[in-house]
Amino acid sequence: MASNIISSFKAFGEKFKVPEKGERTDALKKYFARGGVISCVKSNNAWPKLIYPSPLRIRAQAKELETILAQYEARQKDWKKKLGDAKSYHSRHQILKLKEPLYWQHKAKELSDSDYRQDSKSVSLPVHLVADPKWKPMIKMFVNNIEYRKNLSETVQNSVVYKNDKKVAKYADELQGFRSDMSEAQLKDLGKKISEMQGQIRALQMMEKWAKE
Repeated sequence: MASNIISSFKAFGEKFKVPEKGERTDALKKYFARGGVISCVKSNNAWPKLIYPSPLRIRAQAKELETILAQYEARQKDWKKKLGDAKSYHSRHQILKLKEPLYWQHKAKELSDSDYRQDSKSVSLPVHLVADPKWKPMIKMFVNNIEYRKNLSETVQNSVVYKNDKKVAKYADELQGFRSDMSEAQLKDLGKKISEMQGQIRALQMMEKWAKE
């Protein structure tokens, strides 16, 4: 039996004359590529009889990969949600703002107070983010505290930080852009891993059929 232990497709091809192409050939190549070994004996069929691994052993290997695949798919689902959240962030908050009294307080003040309206415009006040806990305190201060409003307006107009983009919430745009890029990179990587894992599982399923012959 020891002489029949084979660990490469090249060695297998030298010992047994089998089709150079086909699903079973591809499956065996994948199996060897993962470090697998087999033991065969000649039979009357085109392919030799597979002694090792047994169907039970192959099924166990497939289950291990299926567990890893499920973990990859769960991570993929999470990253898809993160990507969706990042891409829909501003549009979602355009709707959420309508439920916030502070938003309507801002709108009323914008209509009735030209000075306030000018300050709001000068900083591109992100009032549509009023439902976001990260931005609501700043917006509330801007609406209700004239000293804060004037200081913020002056900072945005004169600070080198805002030299090329006079928008107080530019960080919000940059953050969502970063989250989108990160999510897309993770999804690309996971997509490759999932595709590879699915291929390995299909190869083992083909090997299992062979082992049962």
